[in-house]
Amino acid sequence: MILSGPQLEIMKVVWRLGEATVRDVYEDLRIRRPIAYTTVMTTMKTMEIKGHLKKRTEGRAYVYAATVEKRRMLRKIVGDFLDRVFNGSTEPLLAHLVEERRLSEKDLEEIARMIREKERQR
Repeated sequence: MILSGPQLEIMKVVWRLGEATVRDVYEDLRIRRPIAYTTVMTTMKTMEIKGHLKKRTEGRAYVYAATVEKRRMLRKIVGDFLDRVFNGSTEPLLAHLVEERRLSEKDLEEIARMIREKERQR
């Protein structure tokens, strides 16, 4: 169920729009980088076959929607990443983010808030 880089890029557009045609996704992606319409079309067809997208017909176009909500998919992607890279442990990932200054003061405050909230729930 893990998505490739290009598939995730397409999913982000579909999640943001709710539903999208190939043209919608193509127009969105080509703003950021050159991409062929046929590449988007082929990738979206593959994603439908794999069960990541579902489609319905509207006029002469297919309208695609995600079959999995963004939060659930991201949880799976992050979980798989943690398993592969950090043997399932979150501590080395957080240590890396802190050491590499990838976390802003605002990020650190939000993490502290989430920890306090989880402690209250226990």
